[in-house]
Amino acid sequence: MTNPFYVAATVIVPMVFAIVLHEIAHGWAARLLGDPTAYERGRLSLNPLRHVDPMGTLILPGMLKLLGLPVFGWAKPVPVSYARLRNPKRDMAFVAAAGPLTNFVLAALSAVAFGLLLRQLDPQAAPGPTTMFVVDNLKNFIAINVFLGTFNLLPLPPFDGSRIVRGLAPAAGVRLLDRIEPIGIPLFMAVFIVLPWLFPGLHIVDRVVGPPMEWMLNQFEHIVALVAGPELD
Repeated sequence: MTNPFYVAATVIVPMVFAIVLHEIAHGWAARLLGDPTAYERGRLSLNPLRHVDPMGTLILPGMLKLLGLPVFGWAKPVPVSYARLRNPKRDMAFVAAAGPLTNFVLAALSAVAFGLLLRQLDPQAAPGPTTMFVVDNLKNFIAINVFLGTFNLLPLPPFDGSRIVRGLAPAAGVRLLDRIEPIGIPLFMAVFIVLPWLFPGLHIVDRVVGPPMEWMLNQFEHIVALVAGPELD
């Protein structure tokens, strides 16, 4: 369906929840590791309004969808106080890893739900609009969570992957990442948004994120098929 309201309901809504739960996971991990800053500031709430960044959570994903580019975005980052963590260098890596891990868990749960739904459908009957709405939301929720989790593992500041690498890197690697940090967002925008728009033939996103994302999606498709049973074939 090309109805923009339908697109918003089946793309932007799953995107908001995937991003919000990603951020909440960072905050909960930080709290478990000694830093209650996010909890103190009310950022562990499931209320999306506490986490939504108008540009990163709503406008940019919608624009990318309309332009036919990979859909991604961000929420307001939960505050993490490096100094309040019990073992700052190590624990920050765990805090960073909690976000992508949560996205992959959400994708797995959605794959199970999708499989259970398919098990209940009559293969001889066309699904109704409500069923198709649920199907499209589940499919998009799986894809968005896989993309968000995979993309955030890029070792480029300020993505989670750079925090994980920083927690494992020797002092020289930490200093390098710290030097890149101030230009991380402009560098990301230039490489992954501006260049693909100017030179779509480069397929930067497809070449960097495509292979691991495709592999992950295949694993979740196996989960769907396993839960749905032989009728899916």
